[in-house]
Amino acid sequence: MTESGLSREAPATVNEGEIAAASNEELLAAPLSGKRLLALWNALPGVEKRRKLGDRAELIDQLWSAIEELPDPDPQPDAKMTSKQDAVIAMLRRAEGATVDEVARATGWQRHTVRGVFSGTLKKKLGLTLASAKEERGRVYRIDRPASV
Repeated sequence: MTESGLSREAPATVNEGEIAAASNEELLAAPLSGKRLLALWNALPGVEKRRKLGDRAELIDQLWSAIEELPDPDPQPDAKMTSKQDAVIAMLRRAEGATVDEVARATGWQRHTVRGVFSGTLKKKLGLTLASAKEERGRVYRIDRPASV
């Protein structure tokens, strides 16, 4: 818990002005003003907002119980996930290229959606030139070069 907000995860470091409390007892001992306790309480989702502190120890008990009920935070991804469009472009930039069926399997799209992405997004919006050739595995598409403007 920081003075500016609530968190169930322990901070890696505690900066000046922040308070970390791992138990109800630590929260009771923390030098929090009544105004700050009310602000923390009122920041909790789904609680009835308060205007007056009332009994400090009782509010801290209720605050701690409410903090323990907060859902686990969602893990943050370490790297940006690639979009399906990025994956399609990567497939088409490979030396072996890709067929419509291969792209459909990789993305979960229907075949007509793949063809629409080729025509609309890749060619018209992004200005990419697609080359296609009939090969043993079917019609194979590759990104040739950017279209001339």
